[in-house]
Amino acid sequence: MHWSLFPLAAVPLLTQLGHSYEVKTPPLDTDWTYKVGTDPWPEYPRPQLRRDDWLSLNGIWKWRAASGLAEATSPPVDEDLIDDVLVPSCLESALSGVMVQDVTYAWFTRNFEVPEDWETTAGRILLNFEAVDYEATVYINGKEAGFHRGGYWRFTIDATDLIVSGNNTIHVFVFDPTDMGDYVIPLGKQTRSPSHIFYTPCTGIWQSVWLEAVPASYITQLDVAAGMDGKVTAKVWTGSNSSEAVKVEVIDNGGTVIATHEGSSNEEFTFTVDSPKLWSPNAPNLYNLTFTMGSDEVKSYTGFRTISVGEVQGIPRPLINGEFIFQFGPLDQGWFPDGLMTPPNREAMEYDLKFLKSQGINMLRKHIKVEPDLYYRACDELGILVIQDMVSLRTVTPNAEQQAEWERQIDLLINQHKSYPSIYTWVIYNEGWGQITSYYPEFDIAAHIKEMDPTRLIDATSGWNDHGAGDWHDNHHYATPQCGTPFYSILSTPYDNKRIAIQGEFGGIGHNISEEHAWKVQKSINEVNQTYELSTDLEAYNYRGHTLLRELREQIEKYSCSAAVWTQTTDVEGEVNGFMTYDRRLIRLDDQWKDDIQALYDAAASRGGASTTRR
Repeated sequence: MHWSLFPLAAVPLLTQLGHSYEVKTPPLDTDWTYKVGTDPWPEYPRPQLRRDDWLSLNGIWKWRAASGLAEATSPPVDEDLIDDVLVPSCLESALSGVMVQDVTYAWFTRNFEVPEDWETTAGRILLNFEAVDYEATVYINGKEAGFHRGGYWRFTIDATDLIVSGNNTIHVFVFDPTDMGDYVIPLGKQTRSPSHIFYTPCTGIWQSVWLEAVPASYITQLDVAAGMDGKVTAKVWTGSNSSEAVKVEVIDNGGTVIATHEGSSNEEFTFTVDSPKLWSPNAPNLYNLTFTMGSDEVKSYTGFRTISVGEVQGIPRPLINGEFIFQFGPLDQGWFPDGLMTPPNREAMEYDLKFLKSQGINMLRKHIKVEPDLYYRACDELGILVIQDMVSLRTVTPNAEQQAEWERQIDLLINQHKSYPSIYTWVIYNEGWGQITSYYPEFDIAAHIKEMDPTRLIDATSGWNDHGAGDWHDNHHYATPQCGTPFYSILSTPYDNKRIAIQGEFGGIGHNISEEHAWKVQKSINEVNQTYELSTDLEAYNYRGHTLLRELREQIEKYSCSAAVWTQTTDVEGEVNGFMTYDRRLIRLDDQWKDDIQALYDAAASRGGASTTRR
């Protein structure tokens, strides 16, 4: 049973006088800004490991800034936290109700009660955080319950022995240095000095928080990979090293069980499903899964598809279920003017994806950010291939300790997302950001990722310092494409023809926007309407876009180009080079874009690929 309204209806939050929650006025709003309310993100947040008994802790919390790390040793008294904040949200965002800048240390708190029936039916009670940026120290009823480092990854705390009947209190101490001082952490596009391609940062609890009732022995993680041959490889993880019997059922869209298998927990097992409908961008077929271990039953899903590299007419190509399909899509930042890294709601998050699909786009590159799990579920359902970047470090060379921490968090990225069918490529480095050039660690990192996840491709260096690692040869060239061609820029290397050719970023053409769609912050004239090329009107923007897509098509026909990433889905803050404006209210593309995109797929079909048809 979902108890999302329970804590709001039955448990009074702290009521001392302070700033009550109200959406702030953002520098630019969206159609969803004032629809979020005080029960945000009510959906079950983890689509690949679902249970029935859960309790959302999203909503109004209390918060205050803290003075430093010394405060993390014990939670403050409740009277010290009197100002409202919306969870999940970034403190810097309007949706938080706070909209403050440069907060390095902060306390968050809320009260809750556990549903009465959990006290008799639950073996354990888990407290789940989907993402807290950057470090989180968690207290339950005044006692330290856990610590987590890494701003983009989920973590779970066993709260059973700390929870009491009746009222309970959670305190979370957050430390988030972003790019302050000598800190070199995985942060992506976040900066305390936003300008051009770097954006307003996100501090605090920016994804969902929730409680879950589980048996005494329970499943902690599911790894599932299903291939085009019907072979399913699965591993059911638990919190112990013991082996328990596990049963899995595969269920089609009509609710019919089409396959069953029995295996053991903490041990990889395989079985085969006869003649499954395959997953692809044209036919994103998914199958539901039920895993049962003792009294623990969890729901999941998978898609049967195989990603590989093969030669087509002597050219290395990315194959999806044995076929070469040209992949085209945008660089996708995932920022919103009202919520920053947190989308206002699920509808807003999925709006971008549905728009891309409507244009005939079959891929996107999720750019140095990791989204809520429901985002990847939407990509699975819509049939959008995902190139997933690792969250980058700052554009400085890390020391050994910083590099080791970054590589530890690469493991978190892979382990937490390797069962989503839509993700087909992992990116290690973006444009040399944080890349060590005195030696080439991307070779060892790529080998390690292949060992963890042999089912996907690896783009070791997207742009710039390419030394030959990975499956892709990735060139960035603004604005004109140079994909698989003998031409190259000073920042890229000639195509080596041993790997797949991808134009990892190009385009970036912009369009001067009116005040109603502009990010309204105090900036100099040189920090607004920024991009690589700027058109004064939409007619010029679209003319230039069609020219670049024609050049890309010609390179597909003549050279070895297999995929291309256009910059970008939306404007973001000072950048004005999106298919849409930052508020998602103005779509720049005219009708010819669909024809131009289709022409890319048709050109690839003439080189031995499959033509992607519009859905």
